[in-house]
This record gives sequence, C-alpha cells and structure tokens, in this order.
Amino acid sequence: QAKYLAQIILVGAQVVGRAFMRALRQEFAASRAAADARGRSERPQSAAASRIIGISLQEAQQILNVSTLNPEEIQKNYDHLFKVNDKSVGGSFYLQSKVVRAKERLDEELRIQAKGDKEKDRKAET
Repeated sequence: QAKYLAQIILVGAQVVGRAFMRALRQEFAASRAAADARGRSERPQSAAASRIIGISLQEAQQILNVSTLNPEEIQKNYDHLFKVNDKSVGGSFYLQSKVVRAKERLDEELRIQAKGDKEKDRKAET
C-alpha cells in the first residue's frame, strides 16, 4: 500500500517538474526574443548611447515628459524639473540627477539624428 503511494507521489513530482522546466524554457525563449526585437528596433548608435548613458530613449522621454524630440520642449521641461527638484527648495538630488541624465540622453539622440540627416544629405547630393 505505502509502496504504491510512494510511486504515485514520485511520478506526480516528475510530471510537475518536467512541466515546470518546459514552462521555464519557454519563458526564457520569449524573453530572449523580446530582447532581440528591442535591440533591432533601435539604431546601433542609439543603442550604444543608451548603454553609455545608462538610460533608454523611451525612459528619458518619460522622465522629461516629452513625446517628440523637440529641443525647445525638452529644454523647457528640463529647466522646470531641474528647478523643482533642487535640494535648496526641498527637492531630491536623486530625481534631479535622473532629470540631468534624461536630458543628456535626449541631447545625444538629437545629435545622432542630426548626424544621420547630414549623411543623408551628402548621399543625396552625389
């Protein structure tokens, strides 16, 4: 009696273990595919800038609350958020640093786009 019960428990544990491992492998594959898709969506220079500055373009846009790369809007929001988060008025140095990093990332993206536009113009002239 106990022998059969032990066999049932053992077989059940093996089935659950295999199902768990299969689900884990599928999750890793899906995660890897999503990461690859994200990597392909960014241009190589933009992806490098994200790695160097440590903040993605989307995150920088969210921090500065801008939907497009408009230099005037970026500067206006940066100035406001920098002042609001100044330590002398009770702000947070951490948040102020996030605002600065976001501005650096967006400025770098604008520089990359300007460089790309110049290259396109040169190719069109030839």
